Amino acid sequence: MKKIKAGIIGGAGYTGGEMIRILLRHPYTHISFVHSRSNFGKPVHAVHTDLLGDTNLIFEQEIQQDADVVFLCVGHGEAKKILQENKFSPDTVIIDLSQDHRIADPAFIYGLPELNKEKIKEAKYIANPGCFATAIQLGLLPLAAENMLSSTIHINAVTGSTGAGQSLSETTHFTWRQNNVSVYKAFTHQHLQEIQQSLKGLNSGNKELLFLPQRGSFTRGIHATMVLETSLSLNQVKELYSKFYEQHPFVWLSNDSIDLKQVINTNKCILHIEQEGTHLCITSIIDNLLKGASGQALQNMNLIFGYDETAGLQLKASAF
Repeated sequence: MKKIKAGIIGGAGYTGGEMIRILLRHPYTHISFVHSRSNFGKPVHAVHTDLLGDTNLIFEQEIQQDADVVFLCVGHGEAKKILQENKFSPDTVIIDLSQDHRIADPAFIYGLPELNKEKIKEAKYIANPGCFATAIQLGLLPLAAENMLSSTIHINAVTGSTGAGQSLSETTHFTWRQNNVSVYKAFTHQHLQEIQQSLKGLNSGNKELLFLPQRGSFTRGIHATMVLETSLSLNQVKELYSKFYEQHPFVWLSNDSIDLKQVINTNKCILHIEQEGTHLCITSIIDNLLKGASGQALQNMNLIFGYDETAGLQLKASAF
C-alpha cells in the first residue's frame, strides 16, 4: 500500500513530539515535513532527544501545502491563522489539535471517534477534542445516548503537567508542582463548552456540569471521576456501557479499580463504574497526550483514509 504524506505544524511541542513518534511507526505514512518557527534548521532529535537514532528529520520553516494530511499541533488561536495564511490542496486533510474549531464550526467535524465515527470517515477537516473533554465524554456518552443524564453531574479530574503545554510557568515548574496539588478554573474550564455541545446532541435538556479540574504532581495522564444519580442498577449500567463501546477498540470497561499507569503511553480509555444507592461513580482514565491529543488525531486519520482504526496505535503501557 502506498504511504501517504503527513505534515506536522508545531512539531517542537509536547503534542507535536508525540505526533512524530507515532507517525514514524505507522505502517502507511511518511512524514514529509515537520514545521517549527522557533527551531527550524535544527534536527528533530535536538528537541525530542529520545528520537536520536530514530529519524534524521529537520525542523522546517516552510509549510508543504500538498501533503495528504496535516496535523496542526499549535497553540490555541494559531490554527485559524495558519489556515488563513496557507492555501492547502483541496485534497489535504486537516486535523486541528487546538481548540480553534471545536465549537459549532460547520466546516469541521468534531473528532471524537466514539461519537462521530461515520462522519469522521467522510471528513476533510477534523477538530480534535480536548484532553479533559475526551476523558469526561467517554465516561458519559453511553448514558447520554439513552437520554439517561437526568441529574447534576459532579466532575473531579486531575491532569499531569504536560497538559499545560511546554512553556514554563509558576504552576508547571518542577519545584512548585512536585508533591503538590491545586484546583484551577473551577466550574469554568474551556473544555466544558465542547462537552456540553456533545451531550446536548444526545441527551435532551441541559444538565448541569460541576467541573473541578486539578493539577497533579505527575507528568502525563488524566484521572476523571463523574458522580451522578441514576435509577438503573449497576449491572444495567455496565451492560449499557459494554454494548455502546463494543465497536470501539480503544475504550475498555474494567471490573477492578483502575489507575493511570494502565493507560500512560497508550491510546486507551479505561472506565470503571461503582454504585452506592442511586449514586453512580464513573472513573475514566486516559493519556492526555495520546487519547487526549496526538493518538486520537492519528485514530481520526486512520478512519478518514480507510486504514484499520488501530494502525500505529497498538502501544505499550508503562505498567510500572
